[in-house]
Amino acid sequence: MSVGPVEPHVLATEDFLEEVHSFEFWFQAVEGYLSDRPYGRTPGLESPVLSEGDREALVTTLCNYCVGETMALEGASGMIGFAPNRQQKIFLATQAVDEARHLEVLLHRLQELGVEDAEAEIGRRANRSLLTFRDRLGRLVESKDWEAALFAQNVILECMEFTVFQTHAQTADPVTREVLEGIVKDERRHMGFGENDLGRRLAHAPHMRTRLAEIRKELDPLVLGTFEETLEELDTPRDARPELGRSYLAAVARLGFGS
Repeated sequence: MSVGPVEPHVLATEDFLEEVHSFEFWFQAVEGYLSDRPYGRTPGLESPVLSEGDREALVTTLCNYCVGETMALEGASGMIGFAPNRQQKIFLATQAVDEARHLEVLLHRLQELGVEDAEAEIGRRANRSLLTFRDRLGRLVESKDWEAALFAQNVILECMEFTVFQTHAQTADPVTREVLEGIVKDERRHMGFGENDLGRRLAHAPHMRTRLAEIRKELDPLVLGTFEETLEELDTPRDARPELGRSYLAAVARLGFGS
């Protein structure tokens, strides 16, 4: 049961988890940047007319964001069935809602850009490395391997999306920037869930770190390959591209899962 408006960080561990994994906490967290923002953007906010080349690049990029958000939606919802306790099931339910909303706002942005059949465009433009990542995450979820699936989903995938969206938002048109900035706020919460849960488990079973390192060794090249293709589409200068990879690696390290 939620303890209400008390500052969560002053609570005992079990009460803290009860609070931050609750729907009530989720409502409070998202209200500030979802209220009065249909489809993740301020009504009336206009974007400059894009050149055909810029539009094509943005459509391809958003199509791949849809692949990532669909992956996260299916991963979070699939993990609910084997989450170890009620608190984790509730949090994953809020995450699934977040991911579904992200997918919806990205599809709406594609529609604004003139994409009539989003599913066909997503299938045609999907990044190969991202599709391989999707398949690997799907197998971990299907195997009901909690630690491995949580690591791939809420650490690796969420760090990847957080890094890409935050970087893209810096140069995006006003509408796309506002949509991405709202999504990034959710990714922080999802990453925190993965970090906190796995951190507690590693404290009692440090040998698990070796296993997670092997999973990371397999997934990191797929993340970096996704970055490379995304930055190519966005026409990011080649000398600036390594920064995105370093930002991702630093984010994973900050969560306690460095090399």
